Amino acid sequence: MKILFDFLPIALFFGMFKYAEGHKDWAAGTATDWLGFMVSGGVVGPAEAPVLLATVVVIIATLLQILWLKARGRKVDTMLWVSLALVTALGSATIYFHSENFIKWKPTVLYWVMGASLLVGQLVFKKNGIKTLMGAQMSLPDPVWRKVNFSWVAFFAAMGFINLWVAFNFPTSTWVNFKLFGGMGLMLVFVLAQAVLLNKYTESDAPS
Repeated sequence: MKILFDFLPIALFFGMFKYAEGHKDWAAGTATDWLGFMVSGGVVGPAEAPVLLATVVVIIATLLQILWLKARGRKVDTMLWVSLALVTALGSATIYFHSENFIKWKPTVLYWVMGASLLVGQLVFKKNGIKTLMGAQMSLPDPVWRKVNFSWVAFFAAMGFINLWVAFNFPTSTWVNFKLFGGMGLMLVFVLAQAVLLNKYTESDAPS
């Protein structure tokens, strides 16, 4: 359930973009009416309207996620706060300048922040972030935990570069598809591959 909760803003971004892309005149009029006071020149054209509306939706969705967690007395993960800060800052720039280039950087920056936090935690503070998250579910030797941690650092670094490659070498609609299905698919493949590799350690620890 948590992964669905985490991907909800991305799914809503995708849904709004696809609807607005198929109704560009409506999108341009709605974006101008709703966002005209926030954009340079006060008018949003059909070309940029879908991504601007989708950006507003993802900002609101991320904020509502945090408010929902707070209302239920749950802890808000640091990365969710980082995500809100990034989507608000880069999304606001996207809206004001009528340019999707800013919001396209958001996944990359978030991937690199997550990777950097794992790397700094391991090298500077001697704290393994992945072990902290998964240590209760499996028992692994410390050298293996370090390899797992560094593999996630490499994965997040690669995902950041892949996002930029797709974002600035393909149409925005392709990037939106990749943002939801490509990102989720690559993470699923990575997790499954890692589970297969780690299975020998969990099997060796099982009682005979």
